[in-house]
Amino acid sequence: MIYLFITIGTFVAVLFGFNMLMGYRKGTITLDLDGRYTNQQEQANAVTDELKKQGKAAEYKGNGQFVVNGLSYVLQKRNVAMGGVPLERTVLIPKKIIAS
Repeated sequence: MIYLFITIGTFVAVLFGFNMLMGYRKGTITLDLDGRYTNQQEQANAVTDELKKQGKAAEYKGNGQFVVNGLSYVLQKRNVAMGGVPLERTVLIPKKIIAS
């Protein structure tokens, strides 16, 4: 019986960790962009364009930092294989989460 609880607890911990890694936290902005970007400026332009398409006021400040609707965010890239196909996910994390 104890092994069942340990297995369930481990599964929940792994699921929670994966969700945090993929950017599913309160206050984050998660974007799946069409292209893959090696140049940070090109990715910043694509992120800004996508946010503006969503109706948000977005401005790139440089060095991976954005201001979206008056709040400061930091860009983080995630590369994940979904169904064998590589997916580049862009996650904007609020600065207040990083500072705490």
